[in-house]
Parts: sequence; C-alpha cells; structure tokens
Amino acid sequence: MNLTAGTLQRLWVRREISPYGWFLGFGPEEGPEVHLPYGEAVGNRPEVDTEIEVFLFHDDKERITATLRKPLIVLGEMAKLEVADFHPHFGFFLEMGIGRQLLLPMKQFPPERRNVWPQKGDELFVVMKQDKEGRMLARLAKIDDFSPHIFRAPTSWLNQMREGWVTDVFRDGVFTLVDGGLIGLGALGYINDASMTHPLRIGQKFCGRVTQVREDGRVSLSIRASKEVGRLEDADRILAFIKERPGGAMPYSDQTSAEDIQRRFQLSKSAFKRALGKLMKEGLIVQKGNWTHLVTTEEQSEDRPKTENEQTEA
Repeated sequence: MNLTAGTLQRLWVRREISPYGWFLGFGPEEGPEVHLPYGEAVGNRPEVDTEIEVFLFHDDKERITATLRKPLIVLGEMAKLEVADFHPHFGFFLEMGIGRQLLLPMKQFPPERRNVWPQKGDELFVVMKQDKEGRMLARLAKIDDFSPHIFRAPTSWLNQMREGWVTDVFRDGVFTLVDGGLIGLGALGYINDASMTHPLRIGQKFCGRVTQVREDGRVSLSIRASKEVGRLEDADRILAFIKERPGGAMPYSDQTSAEDIQRRFQLSKSAFKRALGKLMKEGLIVQKGNWTHLVTTEEQSEDRPKTENEQTEA
C-alpha cells in the first residue's frame, strides 16, 4: 500500500505530537507515515489507536500530507470544478474543496484561440491525474470519460430550452454537456458556429434550444432565438451597424460569402438574408451591387405614397 496524493485512505492514528498534529500509517505497526496537521483536522478530533479516512495531497514543501477535508475530486475520477484563478505561465487553478487548488495546465487549450479559454467562475469537467513526480494535476474530460455517466436525451427535449456547459471546442462549433437535472449527469450535445450569437468559452454555462435529438441520444442546440424573433434582433443589429459606418453603407450584401458573414456578424447566410429582407421591405436599406446602403430621410420621403393634397398641388 502506498501513500499516494489524490487518494482517500483509511489510516491508523499512531500518535499525536503537539504542536504538530497526528501521525498516521497503515495499521499500528512500523511503516510509512503521513502527517495530519492540526489545521487539517476539521470536525471531530482524531483519537490515537483509531482508524480514520483522510485525503492525501502534497503541501507547499512537496511533502505528502493528510487532511480530513472532503475533496470534490479524487485520483482517476471526473468532476465539475470551478475556475478560481489563472497564471499565464502555468494555467488554470480549480477549486477542489480542500482549501487548495488543482492545476489544469495551459497546454491543454488551443494557443491560437484565447477567446475560447475559460474565465474565473467557469466550470470545467476534468479528470484528476498525476505528473511524473506523483503530484496532482487535472486534464479536461474527454468523450470516454463522460460515457459511463451520460444518458440518451429523451425526444421530449426537442424545442425545449436547456442549460449546459461547453466541454470542448471544434473547428466549426463546440461540444457540450446538457444538464440532466433529476435524470442524471446529462446528455452530450453540439452547437455549431451558425447557431451561436457569439463565441462560447470552454467551461462556460449556456442556455440553448434543442433543435435536434439524434438517434444516438445526443442533441444539437442553438443559442440563437427562433427564426421570427431572431430576424427582428438580427435586423436591429445590422441596422445599427450600418448607421455607425461612414456614409451609412457596408460592404456586405446577400451576395457576400457565408464565411465572411459568419466571421463579421456571427450569422448564417440565411439568417443574414432574412434580416436584410426585413429592412429592405421597410424601406430602411437598399442594395447596390455588393454594398448595402442606408436609405436617407429624403429618399424615404420620395418613396412614400403622396397624400391627396400633395397630388393636387402637383
């Protein structure tokens, strides 16, 4: 038996030495010992010649130490932990419930996409592992780690609003875990870029609409509003953009490529065209070649139907 960091162990309380605390081992006989400091003895004080359950970790001097605090994660298991801090040379530090934090190395995140890195307060699904020196580390959970815990999404979820967390990013979208509530941990999902109003971070919590329940029990989601509501919101956003442009014009139209539209407005081309159609129908914009122009007040006056008095004067 080994005194391994990241594990829960039942150990024998061999002796108490003031002002240090207790010394524990595997049974009352000779063998390796671990220190349980007074400050780590939360709850009832241990009694000599009894067995207690402790969690083992490395202290600030790299010594294996015991605590009676209950961790949120143990070696080899997965848990959802909150981001407590970030260090630009090391990575993200996660709250693990024992008054110390678990390091998630920065190298696990795409260096060219810092906009999808977690922020303080985000929640990450991670698995605890060890480095070569036996110290506790975290790694992002993968599909295989979720498999024993997830369930197939019910068809009743279709068109429902569900909460979830982003678990990883892909070239055209993000992988998610959709909160299962009382049913269980959750179901796996995916949100493609065209279904987002803004980029989502790894660990970010979101609320999205289930647009598809697949045969394998996974779901597709969208954080965009329904088409009708989305059309109104998109139109307002595009109109505001044009108004802020020099000369009231933008180099985008229904002839612009889907990639350029997605990159600039985070909209699919079909959603972009619906919004433009609404604005043109209302006489607020006009397209000229590959440009879209704001209709001036004078142009709007010329285009509106003349009243009976105006026709008589003409």
